[in-house]
Amino acid sequence: MSKVRVDTKTKKLIIYAMIIAIELLLYLTRLGYIQIGIVEITILPLPVAIAGALLGWKGGTVAGGIFGLTSFIECFGISPLGSALLNINIFYTFITAFLTRLIMGFLVGLIAEVMSKNTTAKKLTPVAVSLAAPVLNTLLFCSALVLFFWNTKYLQDTASELGAAGKSVFAFIVAFVGINIIVETAVCLVIGTVVCTILFEFKDKIGLKDIVK
Repeated sequence: MSKVRVDTKTKKLIIYAMIIAIELLLYLTRLGYIQIGIVEITILPLPVAIAGALLGWKGGTVAGGIFGLTSFIECFGISPLGSALLNINIFYTFITAFLTRLIMGFLVGLIAEVMSKNTTAKKLTPVAVSLAAPVLNTLLFCSALVLFFWNTKYLQDTASELGAAGKSVFAFIVAFVGINIIVETAVCLVIGTVVCTILFEFKDKIGLKDIVK
C-alpha cells in the first residue's frame, strides 16, 4: 500500500514539473503571448486546462498561479497594457494579472473533479475544461480590469480608440477582447480536448491510473 502511495506521489510531481516547464517554455519563447497592439492573445490557459483535467483543483491552481505570475511579470515593461496598469495601481494590477488566473485554474480543476464523479460527465471532461479555461480567463480578467480601472483616463482613452467611448462596459469588453477570446478558445478547445482525451484514454499505459479518478 505504501509503495502505491509513493508511486502516485512521484507521478504527480512529474506531471506538475512537466506542466510548469511547458508554461515557462511558452512564456520564455514568447509563444504563450502574442502581442497585437495593446491587446495580447495568450495560449497559456491550455496547460492550465490539462493540469486541471489530470490533477484536479490543486493542479489547476498551481498551473493558474504560474500563468498569473508570468502575466504579472509582463507588466514590468513588457506588456503595454500591463505596464500602463502597473503605473496606475500596482496592487490592483497584481489582482488583475495574477489572482484572476489563480482563481481560473482552481475553477477549471474543480470542474474536472466534479465531472469525474459521474461516468457520463467524465467523458466530456476534456471538452469542458478546454472550453472553461480560456472563457474563465477572459471573464475574470475583464471583470477585474473594469472593476479596478474603468474610470481611469487610460482605460477611457482605450475605449475611445476602440470606438466604445460612451457605450456600455459590455461594448468595451467585446471591442477589447473580441478577437482574443475567439482565438484563445479555438486553440485551447482543439488542442486541449485532443491532449486530454489521449491522456484519459491511455492513462493506464502512461501510468496515470492512480491519479485520474
